[in-house]
Amino acid sequence: MTIQRRRVELIKRPVGLPMPSDFDICEKPVPDLGPDQVLCRTIYLSLDPYMRGRMSDAKSYAESVQLGDVVTGEAVSEVLESTSDKFAPGDIVAGMNGWQSHAVLDAGDVRRVDPAAAPISTALGVLGMPGLTAYVGLLDKGQPKEGETLVVSAATGAVGANVGQIGKLKGLRVVGIASTREKCDYAVNELGFDACVSHRSDTLREDLKAVCPDGIDIYFESVGGAVQQAVLPLLNVHARVPVCGLISWYNLTVLPDGPDMVPGLMRQVLTKRLTISGFIIFDHYDRHRDFIRDVGGWIRDGKLKYREDIVNGLDNAVEAFQGLMEGRNFGKLVIRVSEDPTA
Repeated sequence: MTIQRRRVELIKRPVGLPMPSDFDICEKPVPDLGPDQVLCRTIYLSLDPYMRGRMSDAKSYAESVQLGDVVTGEAVSEVLESTSDKFAPGDIVAGMNGWQSHAVLDAGDVRRVDPAAAPISTALGVLGMPGLTAYVGLLDKGQPKEGETLVVSAATGAVGANVGQIGKLKGLRVVGIASTREKCDYAVNELGFDACVSHRSDTLREDLKAVCPDGIDIYFESVGGAVQQAVLPLLNVHARVPVCGLISWYNLTVLPDGPDMVPGLMRQVLTKRLTISGFIIFDHYDRHRDFIRDVGGWIRDGKLKYREDIVNGLDNAVEAFQGLMEGRNFGKLVIRVSEDPTA
């Protein structure tokens, strides 16, 4: 019997915030398996900010989603059929299924997920790409030294929450920037941040300066915009700025109003000898073994907490993604596409 897969396809390039009319939710038959392939039933689908860039046709570090193709995305799945000697039906794996209920993938493009180690959804968050981004960005690019001040944008998000907690484990003073008071309280009371300020405050610059009396040694950048402008004047000499994203600018259709900020930024780069390091996580998969060892151990020991924002149903993916781009999610955003056999 032919299996029908439900898919979310990109049919129009979004202008600004992606809208439902930019997508088509449809059903198509699952193709037959070729040699060394697996048929996967999607259980959890990850929604991440980088997907907005893939919806554009602008040249970037990865290929754009073509019109009529399924939207890109990583998922945790159950193997239903296999022509590979590496995987058998019932195995739990992670791979780039895209926004669809079933996917046929090359066996070499999926990795095994151990349900005994942690809930399988964590392979998309704290033990997946966002967690690795936090680990590499802070430890390798940020080069933390005990006693320094770390400021984390999007402090309760999938990456930021891990950055801040790892920073505390490394002896840093950690200041978060989040949207709501609820999120700021969570960062301090649950994640152990030393302080957290709201980027929605009319006095953001003053608020941040008050909780960073000795300046900022590391700024973990994933937001850009007004948050970045509040941070820059507070950076200390030899500060490091790992850059993994700039979500506040992803939906721009024109340049922001106001003066050109580049001359001021470059003057700071020169006079303060700043190190600004943009990085894409797939350049750093050689760190995956160390990441799983360290972060997995911290989770088991109760030293690192995580929060997931799980939305039910593939049909709700577009609305959930809009919420992600507007900061409405609280924790790692995941779509539960089908039943989790390990729960």
